[in-house]
Amino acid sequence: MLELNIQNETSRLRAVILGTAESNGPTPKVEDCYDPKSIEHVLAGDYPKEADMIIEMEAVAKVFEKYDVTVFRPKVIKDCNQIFSRDIAFVIEDKIIRANILPNREEEVEAIRHIWNKIDRKNRIILPEACHVEGGDVMPWNDYIFIGTYTGEDYPELITARTNIDAVIAIQELFPDKIVKSFELRKSNTNAKENALHLDCCFQPIGQGKAIIHKNGFLVESEYQWLVDFFGKENIFEITKDEMYQMNSNIFSISEEVIISEKNFTRLNNWLREQGFTVEEVPYAEIGKQEGLLRCTTMPLIRD
Repeated sequence: MLELNIQNETSRLRAVILGTAESNGPTPKVEDCYDPKSIEHVLAGDYPKEADMIIEMEAVAKVFEKYDVTVFRPKVIKDCNQIFSRDIAFVIEDKIIRANILPNREEEVEAIRHIWNKIDRKNRIILPEACHVEGGDVMPWNDYIFIGTYTGEDYPELITARTNIDAVIAIQELFPDKIVKSFELRKSNTNAKENALHLDCCFQPIGQGKAIIHKNGFLVESEYQWLVDFFGKENIFEITKDEMYQMNSNIFSISEEVIISEKNFTRLNNWLREQGFTVEEVPYAEIGKQEGLLRCTTMPLIRD
């Protein structure tokens, strides 16, 4: 049995699901893309190739090996994009919550069934159908759970809006002792620079009480300000619109001190090192073309 334990984003990682780029399928048609950045690269003719993405994900697997982290992988489904394991489920405390994701991604959930079945039945949660949620929008942070959402009337038209208010309420009911704090995110089906696909595309807490944030990802300035006040301005690294587009907030913490980051994030990586972090740099730019990066491709199961 797997004894799950996730209280926050930064405690020492012991077990994780890392997605897979194997048998990723052909380049999708524009109408089959789930986000504006993928569309951009399909149209530009430089959508990422399976071989390149496999190399990138193996680099992350090697970092996990170096830090003695147990790594689970999804079963490979032929011609299916299974890179973003954070989309399909997430763990809070000792519970795994299955994400009600876009209906045409059901297969991805089946591919982690062998891991799901290792978890005590009472800790496997499937939310009611009306609750839409993806793991990129959900961040346990000790006494808090931060959740990215979108409550605009055009929610049904926005394929980029992945987590609704019903899910926020359901998670609050599941964890009555936590303070659930939701944030309205800026959404666009057509402009990747104006689209915060998930909360982790514009914000992420990191070790030592610090955080990375992009102001324009938030629709409500006071909600952005709440986070700045919560972490303290001096502890925050503000990223630009272009850095958000490149996914600078979507790095991944192995511990309070160790962070996996994309090797081209020069400004961020220098700042992290100045703050005393160990930065494990990996190539991840090809995966980034699908509007997801390191946090999106990893789903932590156990942290100390």
